[in-house]
Amino acid sequence: MKTMTCKQLGGACEAKFHANTFEEIAELSKNHALEMIEKKDDAHKTALREMQELMHFPEGMNAWYENKRKTFESLPTSEN
Repeated sequence: MKTMTCKQLGGACEAKFHANTFEEIAELSKNHALEMIEKKDDAHKTALREMQELMHFPEGMNAWYENKRKTFESLPTSEN
C-alpha cells in the first residue's frame, strides 16, 4: 500500500490517501476533492479550477497524469 497527500495529487491540503494502485488513489483524491468543494472549501475550489484549465490541453493533462503516476510508483510500499 502507498500513501500520497491531497497536495501531492494536485489538491489543496495534507489529507492522506492510501491505496495499492494509482487508479485507486486517484479515485480517493477525486472523491475527497468533491466532498471539500461541496463544503465550499475555497482552496479545493481553486485546485479544481486549475485542474479544469489543464483539461483544455490534452497534452498537459496527460503529462500531469503520468507525472503523478510516476510519483506514486516511486513511493515505498507500506504495511498499512
